[in-house]
Formats: sequence, C-alpha cells, structure tokens
Amino acid sequence: MSHSAQHPHTHDHTGHDSVSHTRAHLIELIKFGFVGGLGFIVDLGVFNLLQHGPLAPLDGKPVTAKIFSVSVAMVVTWLGNRLWTFSKHRTATRVREFVGFVIVNIGGMAIAVLCLWISNYVLGFTSPLADNISANGIGLFLGTAFRYFAYKYLIFTGSEPTLDPSR
Repeated sequence: MSHSAQHPHTHDHTGHDSVSHTRAHLIELIKFGFVGGLGFIVDLGVFNLLQHGPLAPLDGKPVTAKIFSVSVAMVVTWLGNRLWTFSKHRTATRVREFVGFVIVNIGGMAIAVLCLWISNYVLGFTSPLADNISANGIGLFLGTAFRYFAYKYLIFTGSEPTLDPSR
C-alpha cells in the first residue's frame, strides 16, 4: 500500500491531496450555503409576516421582529449544519456545540440588527424595502460570513467523523 493510501492527509507529488481538500471545502461551502439559504427563507418569511403581514403583530417594531425571525431560523440552521454541513466535525460535546452555536448566532443576529437599526434610526429609512435591504441584504451577508468562520473554527472542531446523530 502506498504512503498516500495509508495516510490520506499526506501530500503526494501529483497534488491529489490539495485537489481533494479543495473539493471537500467547496462541498462544505455549498452545504453551508444551502442550509443558510433555507434559514434565510425562514428568516425572511417570519420577519415579513410579523412586520408587514396581514396581521402584522410586530408592525412598527422591526428590531423585535428581526430578533424573533432570526431565532426561528437559528433552530433550522442548527439542525442543518450539525447533521449535514459539519457532520464530520461534530464533537462529543453536543451541549458545548449548541451553546456555542447560539452565541455565534447571537453575534450574527447582532450584525443584522445593527444594520437594521442604523437604517431605521440613524438614516431614517423605514420602508419595507429599506428594512429588507438593511437587515436581509447587508446584515445577512455580513452575519453569514461571520457565522461560517466561527462555526468552522470555533464550534464544529471535532477531528474524528461522528456519524451518530445523538452526539
């Protein structure tokens, strides 16, 4: 058996390891994007229903609506990222991962809420379009970048594949 076959993380002279690493990273990013896209749909839908929907229970309270919508979307993305995107890097400490995930999401939500707050209360843009651009455009982009790097380097840090979903 060749040295590369015995040690799959060792670089062979053909560059296959770097190609497989790049490919794995790309697949991880695609999964993260898919899970994030699903979370975005949940976030966007809940936010607009609460803020601008037929009943609009949080009409005039865009920050409260955003906090609630991100919280609902967070449950969806926790499941998707834990069970699919980063499933090979879960650790044995599910509680630590969940608490860390919540903390990271609060940071990501704070970024989106800050963008919405600046738009509404500093710049005076209060239309539904302005709310969505600031919170669900700019805020989401910045929050997503923050979340990805935090999940990858702080939350899902296990080195051994963990296929048992109960862990």
